[in-house]
Amino acid sequence: MTALAISDNPDGPRVLSLSGRLDAYSIRDVWAASRNAIRAASGRPVVVDAAAVDYCDGAGIALLVDLLRMPALKQSAGVEVRNLRPEFQTLLDQFDPAALIADHDPPPPRRGAIEDLGWHTAKVGRDMRAQITFVGEATAALGHALRNPGTVRWRDVWAICERVGADALPIVALISFLLGVILAFQSAVPMRRFGAEIFVADLIGLSMLRELGPLMTGILLAGRSGAAFAAEIGTMQVNQEIDALTTMGLDPVRFLVVTRILAALLMTPLLTLFADLVGLMGGALTMQTFGIPYVTFIKEVDGIVDFSDFMAGFAKSFVFAILIAGIGCLRGLQTTSGASAVGDAATRAVVSGIILLVVVDGIFAVIYYLLDI
Repeated sequence: MTALAISDNPDGPRVLSLSGRLDAYSIRDVWAASRNAIRAASGRPVVVDAAAVDYCDGAGIALLVDLLRMPALKQSAGVEVRNLRPEFQTLLDQFDPAALIADHDPPPPRRGAIEDLGWHTAKVGRDMRAQITFVGEATAALGHALRNPGTVRWRDVWAICERVGADALPIVALISFLLGVILAFQSAVPMRRFGAEIFVADLIGLSMLRELGPLMTGILLAGRSGAAFAAEIGTMQVNQEIDALTTMGLDPVRFLVVTRILAALLMTPLLTLFADLVGLMGGALTMQTFGIPYVTFIKEVDGIVDFSDFMAGFAKSFVFAILIAGIGCLRGLQTTSGASAVGDAATRAVVSGIILLVVVDGIFAVIYYLLDI
């Protein structure tokens, strides 16, 4: 049982006498009463007399530390603990009450507009430099893998292929099918006014094979596989497994990045082809409701789409695969320490991957226009 006695001396400090046990089960009421007594000391110093305390655990030490730090919080003129038994005093001396109120992680100072612009510009420059360095390392690692296929961990490649390819089939099928349905319906409704519903097949065939098929597949994989790559490697970075690989003489780029890039190169074109077919099926099913038979839809698509149109979209999938896997692995290797580091790495991988996909798709559009493809 814990007891608190308060005595006032007009010419001296206020004395708080604690007695009994100071443990987690008995200090609740004493804690609040002690704080109130210190606040009511009216600027006079306070002495906490612990001579009658016969037991004190961590909770009791927390009580004494909280009372000692009240002057630093400007809630008292001064607090002193006296007559604490030596074994309890040793526990109390481990803590600095004033240091417990200091903000050891203060918010960074606000920068001016010009300084902030320069800071972000420098950050973008450092990021571009890191990307260029990573591209060189990954290219060298891929070249080594092509010259020495036996050094590639093919078992890991096939396992990653399953996660990137087979496990992504349902979401790719769903999005591609809905994309074909929506594209066909939205274009067939206005074109029906002119009796031109048959040309919707041309629109769906060209748009799915040249643009939407590879682009939507790339965006889905950037949000799914790119984030997964960043999270996996980022977790290894936080757990210092990357440092362990380097210590053992293993290049993390060859050991981790090459397998993921190879898996993405193998699976992304196949998923693109699958997305093209499912998108055309969705468009054909929608056009059936507008009176266009499947045979007519297929013949119309076959008449407008040639091999160059198919290859124009299919070739993008290889570049998209390298971008998705490369950016995901790079952001994973750039993961810093901290509780939110892995989540930040995954977010950066998705955002960077989608932006680069759109930019590269625009570059392809310009190149195809100049080459008249």
